Amino acid sequence: MVGSSSTVCNPELVLAHKFPETVFNYTERDVAVYALGVGSCIGNAVDEKELKYVYHENGQKFIQVLPTFAAVFPFALISNLRQVEGLQIDPHLLLHGQQYMEIYKPLPSSCSIQNRAVISGLHDKGKAAVVEIETTSYNKETGEALCMNRSSVYLRGAGGFSKSTPLYSYSKYPASQVSSVTIPKTSPFSVYEESTNQSQALLYRLSGDYNPLHSDPIVARVAGFSRPILHGLCSLGFAVRAIVKCLCNGDPALVKSVLARFLLPVYPGETLITKMWLDGSRVLYLVIVKERNRSVLSGNVFLHHRPSSSL
Repeated sequence: MVGSSSTVCNPELVLAHKFPETVFNYTERDVAVYALGVGSCIGNAVDEKELKYVYHENGQKFIQVLPTFAAVFPFALISNLRQVEGLQIDPHLLLHGQQYMEIYKPLPSSCSIQNRAVISGLHDKGKAAVVEIETTSYNKETGEALCMNRSSVYLRGAGGFSKSTPLYSYSKYPASQVSSVTIPKTSPFSVYEESTNQSQALLYRLSGDYNPLHSDPIVARVAGFSRPILHGLCSLGFAVRAIVKCLCNGDPALVKSVLARFLLPVYPGETLITKMWLDGSRVLYLVIVKERNRSVLSGNVFLHHRPSSSL
C-alpha cells in the first residue's frame, strides 16, 4: 500500500501544482516506429492504406502521421507524476483510465513540440484517486497549436483523502462537457479484426512509455497481472487505425477528436476486434479481445465529415 489516506494526497497542493513547459522533438523515424508499434502493416507489409505511415510510398515527400501519435507528446509529464507536490503514489499501481485528444492540424512528420500542461481534474474514488492532466502541444517554430491531450490516470491506493461526503471531486470541465459513450445494441456498421504480436508492448514502448508494467514480468505480477500487459494507448492506436482504414479511406486527416475509456487490460499476442457504429460524423467503437470475449476499450471518434465504408 502507498501509505495512509491522510498523507497520500493533499488536494490543495495537487491542484496548485505548476508543470514546467517541456519540449518534445521527433523525427520521421519516431513517427514510423510509432506506426509499427500500433500495428501498421502488421498483416500486410505492402498495405496500400498503411505503407505511407512508414515509407515514402510513390515518392511522397513525407510519411503520413497517425492522429494518435499526438498521445506520445505528454508521456514525460505522465511518467513524472511523482514530482507533483501533495501526491504520493506507487508507480506500480498506476493505470491509464481514459484519454481524450483533439487534433487541430494534421501532425507534421517531424517537429519540435512545446507542451503546456495543467492538472484539470482530481477525484477521490475511495480506494483510488483519478488525476486528469490536460496538455496542449504547439509547433515550437510557428507557435501554432497542433493538438490537446486530456489524460485521466487511475492511481490505486491513493484515494481516501476526502474529509467530507460525497467524496472529493474537482474538474475544470462541467459534466455537460464530458462526452458519454453508449454502445448501440444494433449490428455495427463495420468490424475489423487484427492480431497483436507477442512483442507488441516491447515495440510500442520505444515511442517513450517505458513503464515496466508493460515489459517486466516481476513488476506485472506485483501489480496483479499474470504477465506484462499492452499499453492502453497502444490498443487505442490499433482501434483508431482500424477506423481510419475502414471508414476514412485511409485518410488520417479526417480525425478531429478521439475519446477512449480503458476497460480491461490487453495481453500482447491477443486478437483485437474493433466494432464501429456511425452516428453522423461520430464513430462509436468497442474493442473486444477475441480469445477472452471481453470488452477492453470503448469510445468515440469525431470526424470532419460523415465517412463512407471503404475497406
